[in-house]
Amino acid sequence: MMAQYLALKAEAEDCLLFYRMGDFFELFFDDARIASACLDIALTARGEHDGERIPMCGVPAHAMDGYLARLIKAGHRVAIAEQTETPEQARKRMGSKALVNRAIVRVVTAGTLTEEALLDSRSANWCVAIGEAASGVAIACADISTGRFEVIETDGDRVAAEIARLNPAETIVGDATAFADLATATRPRVDFDSAGGEARLKRLFGVATLDGFGNFSRAALAAAGGLVAYLEHTAKGSLPFLRPPRLSRTDAAMAIDAATRESLELTVSQSGARKGSLLDAVDRTVTGAGARLLGQDVAAPLMDRGMVEARLDLVQRFHDDPGLRDMVRGSLRALPDIGRALGRLAAGRGSPRDLGQLRDGLDGAWRLGERLDAIDTPPPLLAELVPQLRGHGALIDLLARAMVPEPPIDASHGGYIAEGYDAALDDLRDAGAGGRRAMAALEAEYRGRTGITALKVRHNGVLGYHIEVPARVADPLMKPESGFTHRQTLAGVVRFNAPDLHDVAIKVTQAGAHALAAEAAHLEELTGRALERREAIAATADALARIDVAAALAERAAEGGWARPALVDHACFEIEGGRHPVVEDAVARAGGRFVANDCKLSEDSRLWLVTGPNMGGKSTFLRQNALIAVLAQAGSYVPAASATLGLVDRLFSRVGASDNLARGRSTFMVEMVETAAILAQATPRSFVILDEVGRGTSTYDGLAIAWAVVEAIHEDNRCRCLFATHYHELTRLAERCEALTLHNVRAREWKGELVLLHEVAEGPADRSYGLAVARLAGLPPVTIKRAKAVLDKLEAGRAKTGGIAAGLDDLPLFAAAAEAEEEKVDALRSELEAIDIDALSPREALETLYRLKGLAGEPN
Repeated sequence: MMAQYLALKAEAEDCLLFYRMGDFFELFFDDARIASACLDIALTARGEHDGERIPMCGVPAHAMDGYLARLIKAGHRVAIAEQTETPEQARKRMGSKALVNRAIVRVVTAGTLTEEALLDSRSANWCVAIGEAASGVAIACADISTGRFEVIETDGDRVAAEIARLNPAETIVGDATAFADLATATRPRVDFDSAGGEARLKRLFGVATLDGFGNFSRAALAAAGGLVAYLEHTAKGSLPFLRPPRLSRTDAAMAIDAATRESLELTVSQSGARKGSLLDAVDRTVTGAGARLLGQDVAAPLMDRGMVEARLDLVQRFHDDPGLRDMVRGSLRALPDIGRALGRLAAGRGSPRDLGQLRDGLDGAWRLGERLDAIDTPPPLLAELVPQLRGHGALIDLLARAMVPEPPIDASHGGYIAEGYDAALDDLRDAGAGGRRAMAALEAEYRGRTGITALKVRHNGVLGYHIEVPARVADPLMKPESGFTHRQTLAGVVRFNAPDLHDVAIKVTQAGAHALAAEAAHLEELTGRALERREAIAATADALARIDVAAALAERAAEGGWARPALVDHACFEIEGGRHPVVEDAVARAGGRFVANDCKLSEDSRLWLVTGPNMGGKSTFLRQNALIAVLAQAGSYVPAASATLGLVDRLFSRVGASDNLARGRSTFMVEMVETAAILAQATPRSFVILDEVGRGTSTYDGLAIAWAVVEAIHEDNRCRCLFATHYHELTRLAERCEALTLHNVRAREWKGELVLLHEVAEGPADRSYGLAVARLAGLPPVTIKRAKAVLDKLEAGRAKTGGIAAGLDDLPLFAAAAEAEEEKVDALRSELEAIDIDALSPREALETLYRLKGLAGEPN
């Protein structure tokens, strides 16, 4: 046995191996040590290997899912080695001491889960592969719990942002990749060959060409092929359900990098939980599929204005008609998750209950479609979705006739095929029931014959049907003439058999076995019939999810008094009465009122410099406007009295930072890296929020950096930007930057106490109120007094010398300074640096030397 185990363990590679032994999965050696510590189960030992006791532990097969969930959550991968034959088959093949064959039937990983107990019903579970070919990059992603399969063509510098958007459970790359730091697993490079990927996709979907799915680049084929190869590897040849791939490009969605997602807490808070995120504040969906789709919408706001308007039209219809909205939400709330039920059936891990969920879900979708079809002048998106809710009548009718109303999860005990569906099955059940009635009659007869009222006919897996009596009255039945045969003596009972009981038991057992076999055959047939329509069923699941999202967003808008955003073609951002949805909820729970603020960015006022005290609401103001842009392009109403905005192609947020010790980066270094990315990538259609740039270094360095960043955004990037700062010296830039305007969050001191008004007003702040905030935070009075003395001294010195801003009025703008730098370029040095010495022939070297001599003689 141990030789068989070691061979399977070698095949399992870095996975923990669950080795099936009877009713348990056993783990040995280091796997046992790891699992026992992770699962908090007993570590034992048995036998010997290489002179040492073999560590082992085990988990019951019937409770495997719970243990798997804990191991996967802890970051482990698990290979499942099942028995591929019965002990009887093994003995027939090899004799009485034959070892039962086992094989790895599945590798369970975080990205390949389908089990309901192992998945979050409200989050997608993406498995992602990154492909590189022909100087291009693409990302293939699949959620095998629903069959969704997408291929995203992208650029190398946007891969990290896409991975952050998808937040995959697993990321697979090939050997020698440029994206190893993003990977959770590496596979052989041959799996990512683009030609092999094309052949693999054609074979998977049974097509001669992929043109019907889109125009795939070599990188897209490499990514998709690598992902399918990985899924084949984990499924051990039984590939899970994958729908035909949907091809897209990253520029179809607003570009949001990982730092911005984390800063804005779009789908998870900075603690890693859903609670406290924008998604949590917006989500009013009533189905798991709707919640998953809403999460994807919020993570990837659209760049297609027509598609955004179509979503908004549907939200508005539900918003303006509360009766329709309540009807739709009530209907959806009663429906099961047919997408994931289909995924389990397609993966071969389905149950009778999954078929029952398909029946009930498709029937509910049909009924909802009938009611929605009666709406006058439906929005275009709804008119497109309603036909997808119907068309399953034959399958619904079949499953309604074949299945009991509440099918069980476990198929092993039968009882899921409805009476009247199969006459032969009904006969077998009747025979079994007749046998059980005969058995009850025998029990009564035995009691009368023996006078033992406590006599019972029982059943277990070892003895089958038998007679059980208390030990104190068992002696008469032990006599040969009693007609009973002794089988087993336990502490308090004695067990017997009898010829007539044996005859009845055979009939009951055979009828039960035949009935189970008949039900299993029906289950297989019904599953096959359902899977024949898997594409149409998946489309119905998608339609239900989209309707749920629209109705949920309408509910949220009605609940919070949100407004439909107006989208325009020019780069404006005009918000009246804007609010931060997460902070507003928190303030409301505390019994307070959130202070709404306007934000009007236009061509002549596209950069707002916002000053004011800490805790005054600058960061909240910056974030709420970024979130409004996300919600609007996701197709949602927004938390504002009104909103008019041009589409945002890239969203950047540099609001707060933390050390990244893993990469050796300090807080200031992280801030500078993020700011550099903004200056390199922001376009005139982008939206940028920057908070306290330059604060992590000396005052002079910080002011200089902040000054240069403001100028660069104004002169070069020319994007819509909100820039919050405590460097009041930056307000001087308003005199020379025509599109920069000054704003402040209002605060007042009243009788020595700081009153934060949280209102954004025009003009610069009169002062920073730093000492007042320190007092509010609880610094000791003696410390505040000393700080006041130091501040008075510093301000006196600044008044005398001109302070740290002295001379800035004479500094030319960023563009002029850059031109001046360019004029001082050392031509000789530039020429030398461009020479590839190893590539020069003797004649070329001589000519180069003459050219350099000429440059050296030219005047600067």
